[in-house]
Amino acid sequence: MSRGTKPRWHAMRTDESREVERELRDRFPNTDAYRYNSASIRVRVVSDEFKGKSMDERDAMVSPFLVALPEEIQQDIMNLLMLFPGEEEGSLRARVSNLEFEDPTPSRL
Repeated sequence: MSRGTKPRWHAMRTDESREVERELRDRFPNTDAYRYNSASIRVRVVSDEFKGKSMDERDAMVSPFLVALPEEIQQDIMNLLMLFPGEEEGSLRARVSNLEFEDPTPSRL
């Protein structure tokens, strides 16, 4: 991908995914979301606050903001990736998850 080319997922943003971003960005400025398919929204939150925290602890930090979203949007969030900066370079799980967020495999829906 050239420097001026946006990742494919940028074109997959919808009103619903933008609503997710708006809800989370006041607390977590580095938040991105897109609609993967008709039944799934993917969300990535990157925050220094996640360093040293378990997935349960991270979830507890993010969940209060998600419950403010309309129920239909909440139900469509199927992938919630919560990373601290640089984590995707150290952990295999985080690297693979981040790569899938950045370059989503084609959906069958």
